[in-house]
Amino acid sequence: MSRVFRQGPFQIRRMHCGLVLGPKADPAFGPLSVIDHGQLGVGTLVAMHEHINDEILSYLWRGTMIHEDSNGHKVALSPNRLMMMNAGRSFWHEESVPETPVEMLQIFIRPREADLAGTVQFFDRSAPINNGQWHLLGGPENSDAPLKIRQQVRVYDARLASGQVLAMPTVSALAPWLYVMDGAVRVGSERLGKGDAATDLEAALPSVHAESEATLVLFLVDRTARATRNGTISGA
Repeated sequence: MSRVFRQGPFQIRRMHCGLVLGPKADPAFGPLSVIDHGQLGVGTLVAMHEHINDEILSYLWRGTMIHEDSNGHKVALSPNRLMMMNAGRSFWHEESVPETPVEMLQIFIRPREADLAGTVQFFDRSAPINNGQWHLLGGPENSDAPLKIRQQVRVYDARLASGQVLAMPTVSALAPWLYVMDGAVRVGSERLGKGDAATDLEAALPSVHAESEATLVLFLVDRTARATRNGTISGA
């Protein structure tokens, strides 16, 4: 369900989220389309480039990355400062890693319709990250999520200590897609390690049992939501 791309100090593992269900015509999981798990070494520069009709969540797990964009922002992103780019009809950005290596997810979601306004949002995390609870990071425009996604998708993360057990959040009519950013966990009878994903289309996922320190990213997705496939990356 993934491919690896390397260029100098930059490496990404690209996952088409729907392929966790096996080969199918549309490799997306409803509007949750593509996740790039990136390793960016010092000196990485992804030069200014355009996105169209992608909702893009930049989730940093470690390190600091400098973001510059066509709206005039120059911002240092980190695990304590996350970013949502709502590309819409056009949005340009550049990323660089001048000082410390970065490991991150770049998450591409299909918006509800094409050619909305291009904008960007930043979220400074004030609550403790390592408290063994789920944190809502992104969600629909009418939700209480700090980062707004123009789609019926909710994004959470949690960092667990070894031995901790944590129940999965649920929302009616939304299907779960769980990703192990780091560590090892058990979900029911399945053991998942770094880079593994799991879903269940019939019921909520069972509680997660951490076998080591672990970072998890969870998506709750309306797989029937209307979405455009005109995105630069998410439309693939």
